[in-house]
Amino acid sequence: MRIIIKNVSLIAVSLFIWPAAELLGQETGNARGPIVDSPYEIVSGWLEPFQEDGYAFGGNSAIWAETSDRIIINQRGETILPYPVPEDFPGFAGALGINVLREANRRVWQNCLFEVDADGQVLSVWDHLDYLCEGADGPGPERIRVNPYDPERKLWVVNQTHHEIHVLSNDGSKLIATYGERGVPGDDAYHYGSPQDVAFLPDGRILVADGLLNHRVIVYDEDMEYLGEFGSQGDAPGQFNTIHSLAVGPGGRVFVTDRSGNNGVNLYRATDDPAVFEFERSIGAPLTLPLDIIVNEDDFWITDLGPLRFINFDFYGQIKATWLVPAGLPDGYIEVHSFSVDPSGSLYGGDNQYGRTQKFVPKPDADPELLIEPPWYQR
Repeated sequence: MRIIIKNVSLIAVSLFIWPAAELLGQETGNARGPIVDSPYEIVSGWLEPFQEDGYAFGGNSAIWAETSDRIIINQRGETILPYPVPEDFPGFAGALGINVLREANRRVWQNCLFEVDADGQVLSVWDHLDYLCEGADGPGPERIRVNPYDPERKLWVVNQTHHEIHVLSNDGSKLIATYGERGVPGDDAYHYGSPQDVAFLPDGRILVADGLLNHRVIVYDEDMEYLGEFGSQGDAPGQFNTIHSLAVGPGGRVFVTDRSGNNGVNLYRATDDPAVFEFERSIGAPLTLPLDIIVNEDDFWITDLGPLRFINFDFYGQIKATWLVPAGLPDGYIEVHSFSVDPSGSLYGGDNQYGRTQKFVPKPDADPELLIEPPWYQR
């Protein structure tokens, strides 16, 4: 593990403005419901670069705000920069017009996991774990989650391209377990087809969104022994054309996003049979490409494209609010692939295309009803 402590001032990025992207971010597209102003302010230039010369962040695909002063990021390697780099380069490839998702030829599998503090300064880089993502012929890392009922707060890291899920110690010092088989997709109980997410039920059961190839959610017990699965491919309510994320809510609810957007978010309920979940309703269809989800006590939030936005639904499918996320630089996004909320209420969003994570803090006069809370769990 490489420990780094830096104090680097970011240079203003006012030169890197994309007018077309700015206009795109302001279009309403398929955004519906009450469209409100964002209740957050972005902390401009929050994430401090730590790369060697010639490299920048890769796609920040997975984020977990463990505390207000410890945010863990899983990126899709680093990005090789063109030469020469402008003197006022702000440290992320998107400022140079590079889309780190599309320009995969610039990707190198290094410094995939790292942690930063509340000011965006790197605490440590877990380069001893780079082998977990090395050799992927696709985007690789997808999610980081923590089981809220686990006293050790182990990290679950999903790698879609390798068809694997890794369990790490909370400090990142060691690999505890791997599920799935590297490079071997499958649809049996212990092989995956580009898995996307994991979620945890209060009784110990573990859910895996097995996601891009298999269109299913697998149900395991607390020891990762197979119990059953639900979901299938199709356009009918309760079906999927790929899955992108899932989350657990109160009352045995399980929310699963249909990545195609055709069925929006499918809501299932636990039953008396631990292996069986019943479909209840589809919410929000049609969406464009729902990216990530956080469930709170009586509602949930997703990010979606077309235009990029946060959407707040109640459990019955009504849109409570929508706020748009502009694409224009210096503070814009192309996609908020993953988002996480720390205990103090700050919001973090990883951009898988511009290549960075940004921090949102609530505006002083923000309506509390519009703020996203940390994920629900049974206390």
